[in-house]
Amino acid sequence: MEAKSPTFPAPRPSRNMSLLLLASFVVLSLLLWGSYGFFTQRFTEGLRSQAQTRASLYAGNIKSTLQKHSVVPFLLTQDSALATALSSFDYSSTSQRLIEVAEEVGAASVFLLNISGSVVASSDRRQIGKYLRSEPYFIDALRNSNTVFTASPSDQNDYRFFFSQKIRSGAKSIGVVVVEVDLRAQESLWKKLDLLVALVNSQGEVQLSSVAKWRRQSIDTLIDNPGHSASRRVLDALQQTPYIDFIFLDGQRLFASEYPVGFRGWRINFFASTRNVSARVNAILALEIMAMAIFAALSFFYLSRRRAHESRRLALEGDELRALNTRLSAEMEQRQRAERNLQSAEQNLEQASKLAALGQMSAAVSHELNQPLAAMRTYLAGAKLLVSRNRLEEAKTSFQRIDDLIARMGVITKQLKSYARKSDESTKEIDLRDCVNAAMAMMAPQLGKQTVRIVQNMPEEKVCTFGDSVRVEQIIVNLLRNAMDALKDIPEPRIEIRLVAEEVARLSVQDNGPGFDSPEALFEPFYTTKPAGEGVGLGLAISAGIATEMGGRLIARNATPLGAVFTLELPLAHSEKNKEAAE
Repeated sequence: MEAKSPTFPAPRPSRNMSLLLLASFVVLSLLLWGSYGFFTQRFTEGLRSQAQTRASLYAGNIKSTLQKHSVVPFLLTQDSALATALSSFDYSSTSQRLIEVAEEVGAASVFLLNISGSVVASSDRRQIGKYLRSEPYFIDALRNSNTVFTASPSDQNDYRFFFSQKIRSGAKSIGVVVVEVDLRAQESLWKKLDLLVALVNSQGEVQLSSVAKWRRQSIDTLIDNPGHSASRRVLDALQQTPYIDFIFLDGQRLFASEYPVGFRGWRINFFASTRNVSARVNAILALEIMAMAIFAALSFFYLSRRRAHESRRLALEGDELRALNTRLSAEMEQRQRAERNLQSAEQNLEQASKLAALGQMSAAVSHELNQPLAAMRTYLAGAKLLVSRNRLEEAKTSFQRIDDLIARMGVITKQLKSYARKSDESTKEIDLRDCVNAAMAMMAPQLGKQTVRIVQNMPEEKVCTFGDSVRVEQIIVNLLRNAMDALKDIPEPRIEIRLVAEEVARLSVQDNGPGFDSPEALFEPFYTTKPAGEGVGLGLAISAGIATEMGGRLIARNATPLGAVFTLELPLAHSEKNKEAAE
């Protein structure tokens, strides 16, 4: 009897959808509530900052206007023309002078009173002849030696502002000069910008305002918020920072920014409406709701498209699996054919590698035997000449050198086996100075044919390393031959051989030739800068291999300003590295 697979109840889509809608509603409510609080606070702070900035700006404008006009009466008292006019009762040109002053400083009017209080000259000629003896600015000016300020109420339910100072002739007062300050321009600007601004004196009375009915009223009676007066009194006591708070004015909720003018306890009250804050917050909330609605619509659209795509994918999956099985069968057959072809290619490659190694070995043997053969040819020619002259002892010496070179050729052919495998011969301690001398003796015939200045800097004490002297001489000969080839077309050829013993033994061969372009490629097999037929490019490669086998290295670089330097570094005989190599 077959076992039936367990069945599970299918989830109820309606319940899941209800939970999803409930979660979305909660998230949307939290987002809107957070946005409302954040943007309300942000725009409120912006409105506060703007109200305070404007209050400080208007306070500064009024203060600068008052300061500019405060010095005018003093300057006019120093004008001798006014004093002369008052003394001589000749005012024919005085009014014109006051008109020019009023236009220059932007005053509402400038007028001159004699000692009896009559206007004798004025920038506003309609004032001439008026009797102003009872005005506060006239009385206060006669009682004080300095400039006095007066705010006088007018018939138009506002204030007029005056700076006045008496004019003296010796110790006697002969008149008073009065400058009326024009602050109505500020009031006109506030009205034009549709702002709620009031200039309040130290008693809390409105002196200037963009609202005409506020003038000459107490600011406390205008504000509906009873806590505002107490807050303002605290500010007056501190006389430091302006405060910003909510107040209710004519039933409207406003920001109140209060800023001191810095003159006689005056201050600017700036009122800003909060309607703009609510409008901006509501606009942002509307945009958020719209964006959420669009996102929800796109989400439903995406889900419907995804379900349709999934159904099509499941329908095509069976066809794709069948096609895949067919492709896998074909690929298995192709892989088997490729493996058979690969085995055949590996056999061909192995045979080609053997032939390449044989060719490289033949080229290396040919290159390394060229030096002894050239030397043997030179010594043989010399020996023939010595025999013909019956100088047999000297001829024997040449034949002995030829015999030594033949032995050296045997050693070279034997050691070239290391090109394919490491040598099993034991090493011994050798003096690098002897290796240099032996190499110079081998190169003597070539040096005799070419005029080259050889400079040797050798230490007096031994510089020993463990190795094979023939192999070291082979490296030095290759370096000298390369240097001589580089100096063929140089006017004053020079080769310097330097041997030093530091942490390692360093033998350098430097020429004053043209140098080379790519030092990193010099030690690659078959790389050469010589013309075809003059070199196969194996000398430096073999020398670098010998140096590596002896625990050292061969370095090439360009000299300054011209030339090339090849440096052979080998471990000293008593260094730890060379002892390990010798063992």
